[in-house]
Parts: sequence; C-alpha cells; structure tokens
Amino acid sequence: MEESRIQQAKARLGIIGNAPALTKAVGRALRVAPIDLSVLVTGESGAGKEFFPAIIHQYSPRKHAKYIAVNCGAIPEGTIDSELFGHEKGAFTGAVTSRKGYFEEANGGTIFLDEVAELPLTTQARLLRVLETGEYLKVGSSEVQKTDIRVVAATNVDMARAVAEGRFREDLFYRLATVSITVPPLRERGNDILLLARKFASDFSEKNRTPQISFSDGARDRMLAYRWPGNVRQLKNVVEQMALFEAGSEISTETLAGYLPEASASLVPVLHRGRNLPVATGRGESDHTYEREREMLFSLIFKMRKEIEQLREDVDALRAKEGKLRDSIVDTPLTTSIVKIHPPIIDAPPEILDTTAEELPGETAALSEKEAIRLSLERNSGRRKAAAQELNISERTLYRKIKEYGLE
Repeated sequence: MEESRIQQAKARLGIIGNAPALTKAVGRALRVAPIDLSVLVTGESGAGKEFFPAIIHQYSPRKHAKYIAVNCGAIPEGTIDSELFGHEKGAFTGAVTSRKGYFEEANGGTIFLDEVAELPLTTQARLLRVLETGEYLKVGSSEVQKTDIRVVAATNVDMARAVAEGRFREDLFYRLATVSITVPPLRERGNDILLLARKFASDFSEKNRTPQISFSDGARDRMLAYRWPGNVRQLKNVVEQMALFEAGSEISTETLAGYLPEASASLVPVLHRGRNLPVATGRGESDHTYEREREMLFSLIFKMRKEIEQLREDVDALRAKEGKLRDSIVDTPLTTSIVKIHPPIIDAPPEILDTTAEELPGETAALSEKEAIRLSLERNSGRRKAAAQELNISERTLYRKIKEYGLE
C-alpha cells in the first residue's frame, strides 16, 4: 500500500526515478503530510527539493488552500520583512499603500521558504514568533496579527555549521526541522540518471519537433560516472543542449564529453553493474560549496570597492585640475584673451594689439584693459551682458572691472 502511494505521488508530480534514497524521501514526505508539523528539506542545489513541499501540501488537509513558494535568497534584505509579513502605508519610503505579506496571503495554507538559510537574523526572529505563536507584525504597524499557516523550508546549506557560525538561529533551526527530509544528489541515484536523460531528451524533441537523440553505451556509462555537481538541473541543461545541436544523432562518449566541464576529468573507479567504472572524485567542480561561493563574492566586492575608490580619486583630481584651469582663465588679464580671440573687433592702437599683458608694464596693461572694456560697452550700447560675451568673460568679472576703472 505504501509503495503504491509513493508511485502515485511520483506520477502526480512528475518525479522520475526509482533510487532507494529518493523513494525513501518521497515516503517520508507522504508520512508527514497529514500531520501539521514544520518540515525542513535539505539537499544540494538542483537536486529537486522543490517537489517535496508540493507533495506535503497536496497530501495534507490544507490542499484546497493557497500554496506559496518564496525564494528567500532572491529578495533583498531591506524588503524581505515587507514581502513576508506585509507593511502599512508610509512605513518606509515608497510604501504608498498598505500591502499584505505572504503569511497573510497564504493564511490557512502552506508557505514554502526556499533557501531559508539566507534570511537575515532579524527576519529569523520574526519567523520564529510566527512558528511558535502564529503571530506577527506588519512593517510599520503595532497591531498583532494572527495567521494559521504551515511552513516547509528548504536549504542547500549545512545548517549545523551555519548555527555554529552564528549565521542561523539555533532555536529557529530546531523549530523548522521538526521533521527533516534529505533529498539525495543525482550522483547517488544510479540508473535514475539515464531515466531522466531519456525523459529530458524526449520532452525537448516533442516540444520543439526535432529528431530525438539517443545514447551509446559509452555515453550512458559516462553519464553514470560523471559527478553532476549541478544535479538534475545540470543534467537537463546538458541533455537539452545535445538535443538541439545533435538532433537525430546517437550521442557518443566523445560528443557527451564536449558538453561537460573539463574539471570533471578527475575520476576514481567504483563497482557498477558488476564492472569497474570511473566516478568523479570529491575535488574539482564538486568543491563548489557555499563557503567557496561566499569567498568569491567577497573577493569580487572588495575588487569593485577598490576600483570605485580609484575612480573617485581620479574624478577628484580631474575636478581639482578643472578648478585651477577655471581660476586661471578668470584671473587672466583681459588684453591677452581679447587680442587673441577678437583682434578685428577692438579699435585700439596697433601697439596694444600686438602686445600681451605679460609684456606690458602694469600701468599700460591696465589702460589697455580699460580701453577694451570701454570700446566693447560702446559697441553694445552699454549692454553689459552682450559686452561680457564679446570679451569672453563673466558678467560678474565685467561688473568688477567697470567699477574698478570707473566706467559706470
């Protein structure tokens, strides 16, 4: 009876595979579904954890209520509380109206918190209160609200390590993990790899009306030997690429190798179906852990910060240089710029036109400057703005010079 229910659940949700570890996980989800307990689903990224909250919801008394899946890692830290618990109008900049959160929307149903380990510690405290009392506060509100909701969470993080490092609350961990379900990685599911590969290839050909691919014995052995660090998600990606570019062909070992990362070449022999086959070791691409991703991200952030600081210094230096240039233009005696830019306009003696301010004695330079301003004002009928434009100086400088030379 239990076996038939497991097969029925697999067919209902489109779960492919007969590996004992997978069957055990499905059976565990069916067993806990009718009992209103929190469940924590663990497993590597891409292993198919999202199927198990759906099983729990659809085989529970809440199956006719709402089911909401939330990717906690995809919501910015500044808005996660608002997304989960809602907010009141004016609670923060941009909150032009009140908004219901997921816990209010899914009242009476099930909420699936994927990547729950990515929640900020402040949000973890709010979530713990919901799990313990069913109570929560909207952002910007002091009114306690109630919700009747079942929480199923999932993560690919080592939760015990996250708790030890202070990244996840220990009390919340135990409250979420009332029941734990472990989803096996694809490399531990044996012939399920071949079943999934054939299914993905068939689905792609049917959907896109392309000739279907097949797999040689060598390619099948290679797929069984490969570690699949991206699990089912990676397998589907590889098969669909081959179904597109190798349509109608039999996939050989060499062809398959061209679609797999080179880092997978590190293999060790294990026994499969009575014969030795190579299986990828634990190094190389399998070393792609949360810690490594975090280190890479921090390294990228520090590099970007250094580049931004360097860019800021360059901009400041450029502004300082521009300021000095502007000051030098403003303070340059008018005869220099006038002689060079407007020689045909100025009606002055040749000796003034041919002599720069640096070459004239101070008194002579002042007289020539005064004369240039006077002539320009006459040409422009006393309009100072027009005269300033003609002299290529600011109105403010012109006013100062007019007052200085008594030309008012």
